[in-house]
Amino acid sequence: MLMAHPVVLKDLLEQYETLRGLHAEKGTEGARQRIEDISYTLCVSTGTLDIDTALAVARRQLAAADTPHDTALAS
Repeated sequence: MLMAHPVVLKDLLEQYETLRGLHAEKGTEGARQRIEDISYTLCVSTGTLDIDTALAVARRQLAAADTPHDTALAS
């Protein structure tokens, strides 16, 4: 399975969280549509079908990307 680059996932998560806050405050149609767009993109990027799972998978992938990998041990 293809995995989104960590920078892309981080950006999508930040946008989602920001838009959730805006939607909660203002509830505009534009904010709602953008949340739907970001949610869809997160689901596609993580290979999931719902936003809660997509958020969890994206956060796990980012945590794994932050973990240093010692490739010298693999040889």
